[in-house]
Amino acid sequence: MPLAVTEPPPAAGRPGWRERWLAFRNGAVASPAFQRWAAGFPFTRSIARRNTRALFDLCAGFVYAQVLFACVRLDLFQLLRDRPLAPEAIACRLDLPPERARTLLKAAASLDLIARLPDGRFALADLGAAMLGNPSVALMVEHHAMLYADLADPVALLKGEGGRTRLSAYWPYAEGDAAEATQPDAVAAYSGLMARSQALIAADVLDALPLGDRTRLMDLGGGEGVFLGEAARRHPALGLRLLDLPPVAERARARLESEGLGGRVECLGGSFVDAPLPRGADAISLVRVVHDHDDVVVADLLRAVHAALPPGGLVAIAEPMAGTPGAEPVGDAYFGFYLLAMGSGRPRTAAELSARLAAAGFADIRERPTRRPLLARLITAKRAP
Repeated sequence: MPLAVTEPPPAAGRPGWRERWLAFRNGAVASPAFQRWAAGFPFTRSIARRNTRALFDLCAGFVYAQVLFACVRLDLFQLLRDRPLAPEAIACRLDLPPERARTLLKAAASLDLIARLPDGRFALADLGAAMLGNPSVALMVEHHAMLYADLADPVALLKGEGGRTRLSAYWPYAEGDAAEATQPDAVAAYSGLMARSQALIAADVLDALPLGDRTRLMDLGGGEGVFLGEAARRHPALGLRLLDLPPVAERARARLESEGLGGRVECLGGSFVDAPLPRGADAISLVRVVHDHDDVVVADLLRAVHAALPPGGLVAIAEPMAGTPGAEPVGDAYFGFYLLAMGSGRPRTAAELSARLAAAGFADIRERPTRRPLLARLITAKRAP
């Protein structure tokens, strides 16, 4: 159903100097004559060229992403892992016509995924090598096929006119469809993806999370237990509990038992959205959980966490956040549209999350630096003694 939109009234009074300056500046920058002049004037040439490149990169971003997708699907980075290869050898190994293989290789080299050596062979570059070290990134690249399909008509998505999206079907719990969310096929797909991608951030979060004085940690929406598995290895004396939908909790139990951690982690099946939370933990973690849910659900969840914790109990929220310095597009552009297509949640700033924790009754709210804030930032708070 399309959203009802009411146009806000125009601002009263004469525009201020900042608005007048922006109007003048934008008018100048929009002028083709000014653009041509700026591209040739020595003091503005570099800015003009940089802006031209940035605008073109925005237009071509989908193509760049599909070049990466082709490299992942063809396993090009693994092929070049041990040694550089000649284009002809790569074409043969990838089962591509030689000229089309060269097209892919030159495209990948232009994106710094691979590098062309002076003798004509191609080798891994830093970005391609990093892909090998983070297999969960490759999984997300393949997963994005659904996101791109949902974004084929972004205006229809924004207006709510596109019908059910592929991502909302992939993450059925996002639409509150508990029956579908617990189907074996659905659980295997989404919980498996989360488990593989969770490994990328679990260590970063635990590096920053103070658990030395805690006796039991409960991970809400803990998926297949990757985060708690890492916590178990780091904190041998810490009691651990996982809560997720029943079939997901069963998958967590099986995974943890296969890792020899079955006796360390208690896996509980249930919903943290519409039922009281189990008590007994003095620390509760929400790792990539809050941004999946709308404001009303988040408010109820944080109040439930507050009620479940003892005085002095710790809550931790870890996820990518909007407004992260140096990574602003990740929060507001990528996650903004991903969660829109998913049908639930939104990216929030650290300040917004802190305000919601305060509204739920928490105190001593602080952000704790993580190694890679682009992937996950961490906010902790305590229930007042």
